[in-house]
Amino acid sequence: MLRSPLTLAALATAAVPHFDPTSVQGTSASDDARFQVAYVTTSDGRQWVVRAGLSTAAGAQMEQSDGLLRLLTKRVPFAVPRIEGTAVAEDGTVAAVLPRLPGTSMVWRELRPGSVIARSIGRALAAVHDVDPRAVEEAGLPTYDADAYRARRLATLDRAAATGHVPPALLSRWERALEEVALWKFATCTVHGPLEGSHVLVDGNEVVAMTGWEQAGVSDPAADFAVLSVLAEPAAFDTVLEAYAGARHDGVDTHLERRVRLAAELQRVNALMDAVTAGEEGLVRRRAAALARLAESVDGDESLLPPAPGRRTMPEPAPQDPKPAVDPDDIEVVDFEDAGSDDETVEIPVAQRPGAESDDEPEPSTYPIDEADGSADASVDDGEGQGESGPDGDPQDKDS
Repeated sequence: MLRSPLTLAALATAAVPHFDPTSVQGTSASDDARFQVAYVTTSDGRQWVVRAGLSTAAGAQMEQSDGLLRLLTKRVPFAVPRIEGTAVAEDGTVAAVLPRLPGTSMVWRELRPGSVIARSIGRALAAVHDVDPRAVEEAGLPTYDADAYRARRLATLDRAAATGHVPPALLSRWERALEEVALWKFATCTVHGPLEGSHVLVDGNEVVAMTGWEQAGVSDPAADFAVLSVLAEPAAFDTVLEAYAGARHDGVDTHLERRVRLAAELQRVNALMDAVTAGEEGLVRRRAAALARLAESVDGDESLLPPAPGRRTMPEPAPQDPKPAVDPDDIEVVDFEDAGSDDETVEIPVAQRPGAESDDEPEPSTYPIDEADGSADASVDDGEGQGESGPDGDPQDKDS
């Protein structure tokens, strides 16, 4: 249930002792968001984020990830969030209060090939993936080896096939990739989870903070690249991957890029299952149609599989207008874990950071809080950020 910004500010006062809000900026949330976010300024001039789970599962995931973030503080070369306090709403959901991190959120579609910032993103992901997996285990987050992770993906496909909405050609394509032993000979590592542009905060040409860790764990590093690979220019993605490979201490396995493509395609399966679980027939039809379009676009494509041993392959000429097999207008960011759970979609932040320049995003609504009675000026229109979105709920790169 969505709450007013003032309600979120009130929850913050219950979560943190001596919390004295003077203004709150409301943000809008999409229908499938997992979190609602508001920005609060207190009487001492500090800026805070109030992040409320829209389900009990989302709130629990947020609290659990905080244990990992406290361990990551000295293990990664950028800032990560930390929860200062939590409060439980009447419906049992959790709201957390966090200091606002520095930096401006990225927009993957604006990432430029060869740019310094693209290389910084690659190095930042390498730093995440080089974190000792024992830190994730200590925090109690999910950990998988390659075989266990592949088995979960196959189980998700089985459930999706039972809906009758997945084209048989796609099921066959994905099953072949998941059953190709060569693709799954790699060491799993610490991962962030589906990395949106809104999760990456930059200052100048450097990554200074990373947010959105609720789906962190130990699994396939390809998961962190899936959204970026679809939304960014191919050459920009290559720049990120090149910097990443150069920075990884343990090296990069041969088939990482193939699994990145697979992860990007499989996001649609999780999106479908989320709609089926919610019983939203209209959404099920739209996502089934997106799968049908994908089946047409990858007909005859073998890029998910390694070349057969001993077969010589000639390099193909580069197309004049290269397009990814996955159309960005059909992708939705959802949980990389089991699609049967009720917390698979990820939050889509929509507010513009105060002071950040953007031609596309209006400022979020600001509610001054009267010191005498706590009332706010409700005449301000509720602003909604304009991120990267498509007709069927694309990944959206927005400020978080």
